[in-house]
Amino acid sequence: MNFKMMGRFIAQIITIEAAFMLPALGISLFSGESAAASGFVYTIGIILALAVLLFALCRRAGKVFSAREGLVCVALGWASLSILGCLPFYFSGAIPNFMDALFEAVSGFTTTGSSILRDVEVLPKGLLYWRSFSHWLGGMGVLVFLLAIAPAGDGDNGFTMHLLRAESPGPDVGKLVPKMRQTTLILYLIYVGMTVLNVIFLLCGGMDFFESLCTAFGTAGTGGFGIKNDSLASHSPYIQWVTTIFMFLFGVNFSCYYLLLMRQVKAVFRDDELRLYIGLALACVVFITLNVWISMRDAYNTLEETIRHAAFQVSSIMTTTGYATTDFDLWPALSKGLLMMLMVVGACAGSTGGGIKCGRVLLLFKSLRRNIRQVLNPRTVRVVRNNGKVVDEKILANTNAYLAAYVIVIIISYLLISMDGFSVGTNLTAVLACFNNIGPGLEAVGPTCNFADYSTFSKLVLSVCMLAGRLEIFPILVLFSRSTWKKR
Repeated sequence: MNFKMMGRFIAQIITIEAAFMLPALGISLFSGESAAASGFVYTIGIILALAVLLFALCRRAGKVFSAREGLVCVALGWASLSILGCLPFYFSGAIPNFMDALFEAVSGFTTTGSSILRDVEVLPKGLLYWRSFSHWLGGMGVLVFLLAIAPAGDGDNGFTMHLLRAESPGPDVGKLVPKMRQTTLILYLIYVGMTVLNVIFLLCGGMDFFESLCTAFGTAGTGGFGIKNDSLASHSPYIQWVTTIFMFLFGVNFSCYYLLLMRQVKAVFRDDELRLYIGLALACVVFITLNVWISMRDAYNTLEETIRHAAFQVSSIMTTTGYATTDFDLWPALSKGLLMMLMVVGACAGSTGGGIKCGRVLLLFKSLRRNIRQVLNPRTVRVVRNNGKVVDEKILANTNAYLAAYVIVIIISYLLISMDGFSVGTNLTAVLACFNNIGPGLEAVGPTCNFADYSTFSKLVLSVCMLAGRLEIFPILVLFSRSTWKKR
């Protein structure tokens, strides 16, 4: 195990985190929020001290870096980000309980959006900014950012692909261009460009700059932390439609945007995963609109309002953003069932969204169809194709392994938090919401409620769920595996 290389990377990661706290510190100072400013000063001091110590201890790092080191480095890096990122909430006294502060920070960095705060509007502006910015930083991945601006090692060989594969969502991660640094840089430039465009559209709708920035951070990272207690319910239809569209766009595989920039429009619209993503979203909007309009005629004044809320919640849940414009916990059972399905399916691979991912769902269905045909005709050799290309059997095996791990983690987590005595619907949707990085669930953790009433143990379990879901399970499993730490 190359501990020195891992230590050096963690030092770089937390240094970046300290640098990104400076704008939040500036906002706190400008707003006269002395407690919040002190919280950031203490935290930045601790981070820099740790970074200097790690750099000093890991000066002579070896160049050998395997997939095992990549998985462990990513898991430890995200854990470090979360633990240190929660300190401003704790030191400032805004969230006096450390476990609550950690839950909030993990929820931010993993772009989950689940919260323990009963009144978010009382938070200082500096902490509101940091809370929302953690979504943006976690959306594309802090290690992807690190590789984009300051890759280490010799060229693109070794650690870069291992780190990117460990952190990036999806069944398969490849390069857009031959150099991995260029790939990560392209991804982040697209990410920044779309975020800026989102802010501009929100400003055009009359939203002030600070709220536009925080809302765009939550939309881009598909996180969902709002700076108002009612999320986006009190905003104009224009703001809600803009957010609906941008949530949906950030749920698309970023490789598609690169292809559009390269003017390969046909290749984009031939993408099987994108077509499934669009088709599933449209179908759910239609069914939910009809279901709510017929079953709850007095809920909304016009058909346009019903369509708007249905489209917003489908986009929010499917992309695992978690913003809300209405209390969808009051919707009919069919509509809530469709939203629960979207919690599991999630967005596209290679996006900032969570869930199993449409790409995996597609591969699972195609693999199932292949196996059924194989049973009916044992002598025939069949392959699974995606976008016209044969899918490697290793990818199919990894997809099946991911599904097995997904189900096992969901079941164990559900049983563990069930000791708190909440209803089945509350506990199940709480686990789904945290593990799929969505935010709100149903019943006691619905869009008008929060996770504050869960015990410290359950919050810890749900925090691990959020990390496991964001990192696609395996880095966290590897971190707790005894074989990982054995000498080879």
